[in-house]
Amino acid sequence: MSKGRVLVVDDEANARAALAELLRAEDYTVETAGDGFKALGKIADFNPDLVLTDLKMPGMDGLQLLAKLRDERVQDRDICVIVMTAFGAIESAVTAMKEGAADYLTKPLNLTELMLVLDREFEHLRLRREAGTLRARLNERYSFENIVGSAPVMQDVFKTVAQVASSRASVLITGESGTGKELIAAAIHQRSPRSKGPFVKLHCAALAETLLESELFGHERGSFTGAAARREGRFAQANGGTLFLDEIGEVSPAVQVKLLRFLQEHEFERVGGNETVRVDVRVIAATNRDLKAAIASGHFREDLYYRLNVITLPMPPLRERSSDVPLLAVHFLKKYAAENGKTLEGFSEDALSRLSGYTWPGNVRELENVIERAVVLATGSRVTGAELPPHLIPRREGDLMIPGSTLDAIERHAILKTLESTGGSTSKAAQILGMSVRKIQYKLHEYQSAPKGGTTAIESHPEPGSQTG
Repeated sequence: MSKGRVLVVDDEANARAALAELLRAEDYTVETAGDGFKALGKIADFNPDLVLTDLKMPGMDGLQLLAKLRDERVQDRDICVIVMTAFGAIESAVTAMKEGAADYLTKPLNLTELMLVLDREFEHLRLRREAGTLRARLNERYSFENIVGSAPVMQDVFKTVAQVASSRASVLITGESGTGKELIAAAIHQRSPRSKGPFVKLHCAALAETLLESELFGHERGSFTGAAARREGRFAQANGGTLFLDEIGEVSPAVQVKLLRFLQEHEFERVGGNETVRVDVRVIAATNRDLKAAIASGHFREDLYYRLNVITLPMPPLRERSSDVPLLAVHFLKKYAAENGKTLEGFSEDALSRLSGYTWPGNVRELENVIERAVVLATGSRVTGAELPPHLIPRREGDLMIPGSTLDAIERHAILKTLESTGGSTSKAAQILGMSVRKIQYKLHEYQSAPKGGTTAIESHPEPGSQTG
């Protein structure tokens, strides 16, 4: 397997051929050119990863070739350039590095030094390309109006958004706090025919009943103390666009009646007024409550529920799409590094392990807050475990939470940790735990047969003898 593609540029035919032979022996794919012009002619077809060029050549020399390669109008590929120069011309090599060369080597070349430089630069190139690929995944395949997710459950959400965006039907977005319900509502609006209209949002739980009614429908002058002038409400502000009502389950019965009327007839009256106002507004609502239970208890109108719930869009909690944690972490790292004027390459292995092993009860919002904190505290080129909150750091006795874990999870934890401490000896583990060897063997078989990808921290660690992948 080739280590990479190298274009050797040198006007000395023997030196060029010898260097190409050495590189091929080291498993590089090699092409050669006798000057800068010929090198440019081979770029498109050969598509090299690295150009190893002499500085002093007739026609187009190494510096001129470097300038051409750095000109985006000529070459926008990610090509590393290393220059070769005679020992007495180091100054020219320094100039080349200022112009964008990755390194320089002096002639006659030292093979060991050459291989070290190539290995290093190809590793740098690999990392740059991986970073570029991840950015592309974030910006294209897995990004949806700033919503990041590659997990199948999130792809289902994206599919539903694309399907319902063009209609004017009401949408009810359900899910725990912090799962991104408002972002999904905005995505529906942005992909709808109303995208040029306003996207107005209101958090229903943040206002008292009288204030909420006024915020929604507006009020007339003198309708209540402090109403010094007529005021348009959110429905009027959202005319021609979308109104997002967050925490709809907190709306009082009186306001529910007015909401129902609007959804049925698309009209309302301002608080304290008699004039009927008609507007063209699509309503998207969200809740973290069980509205069916609220209906059963008499706290939410069933007819309003069905008017709002023309289309239901459930948002999965982060623990059900744990594979998205690294993507989200990188997304937020990039965001907050830019906001704080920092250059951060990513996360240490320890930091990623801790982020991936946590269950995130606060969902994406909690993860975002943790990453923002880590970026602010970071002093090196990467975020490490030291910048993460203490509750993300595994305790020595494991990540088992008591209370918070089932008896089965506790038993599993005890068996696996005891086996780990006994080097996998079931007889010793049985003696320590006061269990039979047969029961431990049965439990191990049960664990190995269980579906992968559980949400507890215990299940995120490989069991003795298991394979990860």
